[in-house]
Amino acid sequence: MPGGESRPYKAKVGLSAKSSDWAWYIRKQSSTIRAKQADEQELISLTAKVPFDDRYNQSASLQDLSLRLIEEFLREVGSGLADQAHDMPVEQLGRMMNIVGGSSERAFPKNVGLMFFNPKPEQFFPATQIDVVWFPDGPGGDVFEEKSFTGPLDRMTRDALSHIERNYLKETVIKHPDRAEAERLWNYPYSAIEEAVVNAVYHRSYEDREPIEVRITPDELIVVSYPGPDRSVNMSDLVAGKAVSRRYRNRRIGEFFKELDLTEGRSTGIPKILRAVKRNGSPDPEFETDEERNYFLVRFPVHPKSVRQAETSVNQNDHDGHRMTGEATGEATGEAAGEAIALLRVLANAPLSRSASQNALNLKSQAYFRERYLEPALAGGLVEMTLPDSPRSPNQRYRLTDKGLMLLEKKV
Repeated sequence: MPGGESRPYKAKVGLSAKSSDWAWYIRKQSSTIRAKQADEQELISLTAKVPFDDRYNQSASLQDLSLRLIEEFLREVGSGLADQAHDMPVEQLGRMMNIVGGSSERAFPKNVGLMFFNPKPEQFFPATQIDVVWFPDGPGGDVFEEKSFTGPLDRMTRDALSHIERNYLKETVIKHPDRAEAERLWNYPYSAIEEAVVNAVYHRSYEDREPIEVRITPDELIVVSYPGPDRSVNMSDLVAGKAVSRRYRNRRIGEFFKELDLTEGRSTGIPKILRAVKRNGSPDPEFETDEERNYFLVRFPVHPKSVRQAETSVNQNDHDGHRMTGEATGEATGEAAGEAIALLRVLANAPLSRSASQNALNLKSQAYFRERYLEPALAGGLVEMTLPDSPRSPNQRYRLTDKGLMLLEKKV
C-alpha cells in the first residue's frame, strides 16, 4: 500500500482467520516491512498530524497541476527554476517545489499545489471562495449586491481586493480655511483591509465548507472566516497586537504567500492592521470569535469624518446642483459635476431604468453608478423618479427635472 499522512499503519501479522497478532508496518524503498526497534520508535514519533495543506491528495493526479500556473509563479517570485520548468517532468518539478508527494510508483499532488496551481481549486476544496457583499441600506435592507471570487488562492485574493478597492474604498479630501494642507482620509484604509483578507485566506480551514465573507455597509466593513484562531492564541493578546501563534493551520500556504509578498508569516498581521487604522485616523477595529473558536470576525467601522462629509454634501446639493458630492469625494467639484452631466445627457431623450442608464454609461458596478451618478443627481434635484411612491418598483424610471434640463442646456 502507498504511504500516507494517516500513519502509522497496523495490520495482522498473518492472513489466517486464527491470526490475532497485529504489528506496525512501514515502507522502505519499494517494500512494506514490519517495523522493529529503532524503526518503530521513529514511527511513533512521526504520528503527529500532518497539516491539511501539506497532505497529498489521493483523489487528484499530477495532470491536475497546471504547468502554466507553476511557471507564472516561478517567474513572479524570481526563481531560478523558471527557465527550466517548461522542460522538466511535472513530478520532478513538483517534488522540487514540495507540491508533490507519495512514492515513486504512485505520486500525488499535495493540497497546497492544487490550491495554487489548479485553475479551479474549489472542485477539490468546496467553498474555496471569497464572497463580497454590499448592503447599501444596511444588512436589514432588501437590496444587496454580491460577487464571488474563486480560482488559485493568490489570484482569488488579489481579484477580491481589487474589486473592494475599486468599488467600495473612497478617499475624502477636506479643505480647511486656516491652513494650506488638505486633510485626506479613507472610509476604510486599504492596507488594513488587505491584511485582514489575506489573513482570512491564510488561516481559514480548507476542510470546512464555508467561504470567506466580506460584508460592506455604509457604516462598516466586516471580514469573516471559519474557523477562529488557534486555541494557542490568547484573544486579549490578539486584540492588543501581541499574539504569537505556536501552531499554524496552513504553514505551506503561508510560505507561498510570503514568496508572493502577500504576507510576512511572522504573526505581524494584526499589528499591521492596527497601524494602518491608526494612520488613517479610523476607529479601532474589533476582533471577535466565540468560546469554541468556530469563526473569526474583523470589523472596521467607517471613518466618522467620511460619514459627516457625505451627509454635508447632500445638504449642499439642495442649494447648488453644480457641487453634487462636494469636496469630500475628490480634489475638486468638477469631477462630480462631470459625472452628473454625463448622466443628464443619457436621460435627455427619454426616461430610463437604472440598468439602462448604467449600461449607457458603460459602467459595470451598480454600487459605483448609484454612489457617483444616480444618488447625487437625485439629491441635487437634477433627476427624479417616475414612480416616487414605489422606489423599488421594477417599472421605475429616472427622468430629468426642470433644474437638470436647465443645467444641461447651459453645458450644451
